Amino acid sequence: PPRFLPVQEKTIVAYKIWLEISKDIPKLARYSVGIKTDSLFVDAIESIAVASFLSKAEKIPWIRRAIMKLDTVKVMAYVLWESKHIDDKKYLRLSEPLDETGRMLGGWNGQLMKQNSPAKAGEK
Repeated sequence: PPRFLPVQEKTIVAYKIWLEISKDIPKLARYSVGIKTDSLFVDAIESIAVASFLSKAEKIPWIRRAIMKLDTVKVMAYVLWESKHIDDKKYLRLSEPLDETGRMLGGWNGQLMKQNSPAKAGEK
C-alpha cells in the first residue's frame, strides 16, 4: 500500500468513517448536507496531498485550505447530529479523528509559519 503522511492517514480514517455513517443518513439530508460534506472531505484530502509535494513556502495556502475544509466538515457533522440525522455514537466516532487531524494540520501550519517568518529569513 502507498505511504502517506500521518495527517493524510488520519484524514483518510475520518473519511472512511464518514462513508460508513453517510449510508445511514436519511435521503433528504444525504443528498444535501451529505453530498456537501463528502465534497469537503475530498477537497481536504486533495489539499493535503498537494501540500505534501510542494516547497515549504508553497505549502501554507494548501494547508490552510485543508484546515478550512475540515473545519466545515466538523460544522456539517454537527448540523447532522443536531438535526438527529446521526446519533451520538456516530458523531463522536467521526469527531475524534477530525479533531486530531485539525490539531495535526494546525501544528503543520504553525511550524511552516515559523520557518517562513521574516525573522527567520533575516537569520539566513
